[in-house]
Amino acid sequence: MKKTLIPALALGMAAGAAQAQDEVTLQLQWVTQAQFAGYYVALENGYYEEEGLDVTILPGGPDIAPPQVLAGGAADAMLNWMPSALAARERGLPVVNIAQPFVRSGLQLTCWADTGITEPADLAGHTVAHWFFGNEYTFLGWMNQLGIPVDGSETGVTLLQAGFNVDPLLQRQADCISTMTYNEYWQIIDAGVSPEELVTFRYSDYGVDTLEDGIWVLEENLNDPAFFDKMVRFVRASMRGWVWAAENPAEAAMIVLDYDETGAQTEEHQLRMMGEIALLVDANGGTLDEESYARTVRTLLEGGDAVITAEPTGAWTHAVTDAALN
Repeated sequence: MKKTLIPALALGMAAGAAQAQDEVTLQLQWVTQAQFAGYYVALENGYYEEEGLDVTILPGGPDIAPPQVLAGGAADAMLNWMPSALAARERGLPVVNIAQPFVRSGLQLTCWADTGITEPADLAGHTVAHWFFGNEYTFLGWMNQLGIPVDGSETGVTLLQAGFNVDPLLQRQADCISTMTYNEYWQIIDAGVSPEELVTFRYSDYGVDTLEDGIWVLEENLNDPAFFDKMVRFVRASMRGWVWAAENPAEAAMIVLDYDETGAQTEEHQLRMMGEIALLVDANGGTLDEESYARTVRTLLEGGDAVITAEPTGAWTHAVTDAALN
C-alpha cells in the first residue's frame, strides 16, 4: 500500500503515541469510496496515530445498518444519516451526534423522462427504488409531506429495495431511483444513458434537506471520560483528514482506492466522486449546525405517517467538537 510521507516531528509524536494507542472502530455508512475520504486520509497520513489512536474502519453496504452494528458493540462510532439515527433513537437506541462533517445533502431522485414524471407529485402510481436499513427515511418523509402513501397502491408509490448498483432503473424495474450526486447518478450516465433521457429532483430543492454522514456514538459511552477523550481525538484527526482531502482531492481519491479491498472502484469514478464530495463537506471542525438539525427534524415529523413522532431530546452535543477545536 502506498504510504504518504509524514514530517519528522509528526513521526516522533506518532512513535510516542504508539506506546499506548487507544483502539477505535468506525462503521461506515456505505462501501469504501471517496464519500469517506477524510477518514481514510487520516488513517493513511498518520493523523490518528499522532492522536494516540489505532483506528479500524469497517465498510458498510446495502444490507448493513450502522445503528445495529453500534448497538451490538462491534463499533465505537458510526457514520449515519440523521434520519436513520433519529429514528433509531426514538426506537430506544440512545445514539448521540458528536460531529457533522457533511453540511449539505447530495441526495436526489432520478427518473426516466419518458415516464411522464415532471414533478414529485407525479410519483403517485410509480415504482421507486431506494436503499433500505434506515436510508429510506428521508424519502418517506418527503412522501409524507406530499401526501403520497408508500403502499404500492394506484395512488401511492411502490418502494423497491436498491443495492450497490442502479440496475432497478436500468432494467426498468423502477421508474425512479434515489441517487447521490457523487455516485449513483454517474453510474447511470456511465451505463450509456444521456442526461436528456432523465429527470432529476434534488431533495433539498423541495425542502427535504436532511443531514447526512454524521458521527454518532452511544450516549452511555459518551458519559465515560476516557471514551469522551478518545472521541475528541478521533474527531480532531478526522476533520484534519477532511481538510487535507478537500485541498488534495486527486490524492485523496487515490488513497481511497488503496483501501478498497474489493477492487470494485475505478480511478475515474473516485476522482469525480471526490470533487462532488468536497462540495458537501465543510471542514469547520465538524460542529453541528443547529438550524440544519432543526430542519431535518421538521422533515421527519411532518405528514400523516411521520418517521418520528416527537422532537428528540439529547440527540446531539457540541462538547466533543468544542474540545477538539481547543
